[in-house]
Amino acid sequence: MSVLIEKFKSLSLSTELNKEQLAQAAQWESVVKSGQIQGHIDELNLRLRDHSFILGTLVPTETDTVVFESVFPLIKDLIASSKDVKGHYAKFRHILRWIAYLQELLEIPNNEQLEINFDLELPREVIEKKKKEDAKKPAEAAEGKKKEASAPKEGADKGKQPRGKPDEETLKKLREEAKAKKAAKKAANAQAQPQDQQPQKPKPSAIDFRVGFIQKAVKHPDADSLYVSTIDVGDEEGPRTVCSGLVKYFPLEAMQERYVVAVCNLKPVNMRGVKSTAMVLCGSDENNVEFVQPPEGSKAGDKVFFEGFGDEEPAKQLNPKKKIWEQLQPHFSTNENLEVYFNDEDEKKARKLTNAKGESFKVASIANANVR
Repeated sequence: MSVLIEKFKSLSLSTELNKEQLAQAAQWESVVKSGQIQGHIDELNLRLRDHSFILGTLVPTETDTVVFESVFPLIKDLIASSKDVKGHYAKFRHILRWIAYLQELLEIPNNEQLEINFDLELPREVIEKKKKEDAKKPAEAAEGKKKEASAPKEGADKGKQPRGKPDEETLKKLREEAKAKKAAKKAANAQAQPQDQQPQKPKPSAIDFRVGFIQKAVKHPDADSLYVSTIDVGDEEGPRTVCSGLVKYFPLEAMQERYVVAVCNLKPVNMRGVKSTAMVLCGSDENNVEFVQPPEGSKAGDKVFFEGFGDEEPAKQLNPKKKIWEQLQPHFSTNENLEVYFNDEDEKKARKLTNAKGESFKVASIANANVR
């Protein structure tokens, strides 16, 4: 036990925590133990923007002390080594307020404290208004392009086109020339492309399937249908935060300390204020949802793939514009033995979901399931 935690315990500031706060505490302490707190600094600042303390309590908790012990030297070094002190004050203003309180509460020696300049004038913190302002920019840019396109190009038909706005006949001629140029370019591109060359269908090897271990799951604070899980998928930087719409199908107890299959290279999405960085793979029918279960002896981070595609490396992140997941997922199902497979229409073959040992991945009871 660190000196700071011993000092905190002697202050008698204990407060009773509910289940959600206990789960939050476990997640933050897991981040600290993984040594990856630096990657969660922005998340901490956002948390402290809306709460005086990390767990949303009226007084600091042991979690504040545990996180403070790791964050304090990072922020101290950042402020001391940077020329943009004002910028860092503005970016981490909520962490600095929290540090100022805790370093006094925990009686950090004066010569070791972070000297915070409370007289420094900071720009007003913009949250929602900035998005509205940014939303105007595409419209302004589009308007500018529209004007530019409608204006006659400088030097076009030099010597023939009168100054000022061109007449209707000239405009008609310019439109016809532009249309002809576009058609010629399209024809040239088609001619350059081999006749037998067709857009390549995505392969299931593009998807990064891995065994994951749910360390802890809690109810989403702002969405009744979502769980927020801390899942170890073998990343060096530590566990991932994953939101799953499974509240309707699984009790909270069923979400704790279990192995699952995770899809790890979908584009991260914000789900009611929580950034979700993976997806839990399940099989379902009209009424039921079941986890895709890794075989016994699996470990977090084990590579999972469909037969015949194990040698290829998955994409670092699937491009949402190419709809790779959307094209492949409808071909994922389960057979009569409840094994997950990919229906390879090109090869007329069912390829089972497997691992390096050749073991199958199954659901509990749903045959012909929709796997996603």
